[in-house]
Formats: sequence, structure tokens, C-alpha cells
Amino acid sequence: MDQPPQPSVSPTTQSWVFGANDPSLGLPLQHLPYCAFTHPDTGQSHLGAVIGACVLDLHACSTSGLFSNLPAIAVATQAPILNPLMALGTQAWSALRTELQTLLRTGNHLPPDSRKKAEAALLPTRDLIFLKPVDIPNYTDFYASIHHATRVGRLFRPDQPLLPNYKHLPIGYHGRASSIIPSGTPIRRPWGQSRPTTPQSPPNFSPTTALDYELELALYIGQSNPLGTPIPIDQAASHLFGASLLNDWSARDLQFWESQPLGPFLSKSFATSISPWITPMSALAPFSTSIAKRSNADPELLDYLCSNEDQISGTVNVLLEVFLLTPTMRTSGMPPHRLSTSNPADLYWTPAQLIAHHTSNGCNLQIGDILATGTISGPTESSAGCLLELTRGGALPFTLPNGETRTYLADGDEILLRGSCERPGHPRIALGECRAAILPARARAL
Repeated sequence: MDQPPQPSVSPTTQSWVFGANDPSLGLPLQHLPYCAFTHPDTGQSHLGAVIGACVLDLHACSTSGLFSNLPAIAVATQAPILNPLMALGTQAWSALRTELQTLLRTGNHLPPDSRKKAEAALLPTRDLIFLKPVDIPNYTDFYASIHHATRVGRLFRPDQPLLPNYKHLPIGYHGRASSIIPSGTPIRRPWGQSRPTTPQSPPNFSPTTALDYELELALYIGQSNPLGTPIPIDQAASHLFGASLLNDWSARDLQFWESQPLGPFLSKSFATSISPWITPMSALAPFSTSIAKRSNADPELLDYLCSNEDQISGTVNVLLEVFLLTPTMRTSGMPPHRLSTSNPADLYWTPAQLIAHHTSNGCNLQIGDILATGTISGPTESSAGCLLELTRGGALPFTLPNGETRTYLADGDEILLRGSCERPGHPRIALGECRAAILPARARAL
């Protein structure tokens, strides 16, 4: 298996593209996240690489001959989704990234026609409609935050917040890939069954009154494994293509009623939002860090989940933020209000451990699969990654700066997830924003 791609330009290298060297945008030459968009002239779906205030149209680069020295990549970048490029493997990913960074860096001394072709392929980001960039065969949602699991567990099992298996294996469940939608797509408040109000009464069937968000990272599988063949933890990183923000919307009242004995179902499957672009793992490599240190009282892990290198540098230092914008705030011109901050460095399980465990029984991951971290929460109340934690199951409403209160989300509310990486000596990178507003429930049609 190829090794995971590494950065191909220095941290100080700059680009000639407008906005690329602006740290507030977080889209420098060292980032180059991939996306899919509707071309404003043709209406076709094209792949792109985001830099500064622009998107480089990879389809246009290919058809103009800029990738003529990379024939397999030239073909893959003419596809409307990233899967064919992902299928080429880590060496091809590195080759394309090097080609793009050479093309877009300041002082590259390329032939004049290459610069003209690149300039012609640049489109202003503000003019584009972004699409789901990957065909996602499968979606697995994990429960990798011990802080989230403990706080949620305490609501239902005060004497035993964590079940005995939690510290031995990454808990997860198979989600619904067909309802994964790109950022900006509104969320329709779902109908569903919730717990009866009395032991004698039937369940309620109504729109959820406990609509919640979940702040997560999506990890995109770029290389598959044959059925029956586990992925060793030391090889797991080479199977990852990139990451983005993910919001796994949750109807908590539906979830509380349906989750015994098998777990979430309709309370989660109605919608999951993802960022419009995917940050390559090579762009995240400079921000790798150690996972939160385990307690001496924690059990020793089984061998297939153990890697010293993974514990030292197996996760990423990302500032994650959740913002809420209500209709009243929007009307009055107020900015979104930040509800919480957290960091995947506080998770109990690393991405490599999620992959190693997922495939330990021989399960075959497919190109384009998403492995989500589950809600990312930190050790403090201000780092809770969902309203279930922030309001303690709806028991403690919070007040917004304009005096409005919330326990769960109201119609018209908009949730914005943001993420950024910073490190001295390296340019700031910003993950693509993941946002969606809540639409009222449909009139009952059943």
C-alpha cells in the first residue's frame, strides 16, 4: 500500500491567485481542497480545487492540456465526482497536488500559455453552486468522543454513564448514505414516533420538537480493502483521502423512543449535511497532533488498535466552532452567535483506530465511504458538540444575545459549523463551512 501523501511545497510559498495569501480566507496554496460545482456557463458538474477567492476548474485544466503529462489524472478530473481520482491512489493524489501547486505558486517560471490556461480555468467562488463532491456508497457514524458519551450517558444512566465496552472498542453504527446532502441544503423538520406521554397511551406521531445538530468530522475513504481483509492500524492512514465538516442532524425525541434495543434509525436518517469541499489529508498533515492521553485506570487496548505512532500524531488539531443564527437575528442584521468550540484532539479514538476496528472483521470499505467521528465534544460545558449536552436534554434553556431562548432548534434557525487549523510558521487553513436552515415540517400525508 502506498504511504499517505505529504506536503509538497514549503509553508512560506505563496500563490499568484487572488485571495490565496489572505489568512482570513484560510485557502492558501498549501490547502487546495477539492469540490464539485455547477459550471455557470454550461450547467455541467465539474471538479475544482479551491484557492483564495477562486475555484480552479479541473475539468477545464484537463481539456486544455495542462494535465497532458498525467494521462490518468487528466481522465479522472473530467469526471463530475471525485471517486475516479480517489481510485487512482495516493501516488496520483500527490502528483496532482504537486502539479496544481507548481501551476499556482508565485514565480513558477512556466510557459506563458500554461499561465493563460490556468487563469482561464479560475472562477470566482461567489458565482458557483457547490454540489456533493463524492458518490458516497456507505456512511458509518462513530461515537468517538468520551466527553460526549459521558455527558449523554449521565442523562440516562447517572450511576454508569459509560457502558463497559466503551473504552475497549470504537462504538459505531451504519448510517444512511442516501440522505447525505451538501452544505446550504435546507433541512425539513421530520415527523416520527416519540415516547408515549403515559404508560397507557399510544406513541405520539408528530413533527419532532427536539431537533438537534451534531458537530462532527467526515473522513473520506480513498482506497478500498478486499472483503475479508482487515486494514492494519499502521496502514490505515493511506486509505484516507481527506476530511470535511459534517452535521448529523438528530431528532432527539424520536431517538429516545426508537433506540432500544438497536439504536438510532429514523431519528438520524432524514438528513446529514457535509461541507462543500474536502480538505486533503496532506493539507492537514502539518497540524497532526497526539490524541488525548488515556487515564492510567483505562484498560489496555487490544493489539489491533495499538500504534505508538498513531497515539503521538494520529489526529489533527482543528478549532471547531458551532454558530446559531435565528430568524430574528437575521432580520435585525445580527451575526451568528457562537454556541461552542471543540477539537478532534479531545476524541478518545483516532481515525486510524476507527478504520482498523471497522475492518477488523473483514468488512470491505469502498471508495467514497464516509466514516464520521460522531459528536466532537471537549471536557468543558462550553465545548459540547450538540444541544442535547448544552441543555442537558432540554432541561436547561440558554439565552441568546438578543434575549431569545432555545432548548432545541426552531423553524428558521440556521446552524453553521466552521473549522480552522493554525500553527506557527504555517499558513492558516479553513475547512469548508457546513450550514443549513430548518424548514417547517410538511403537512401530514400519512
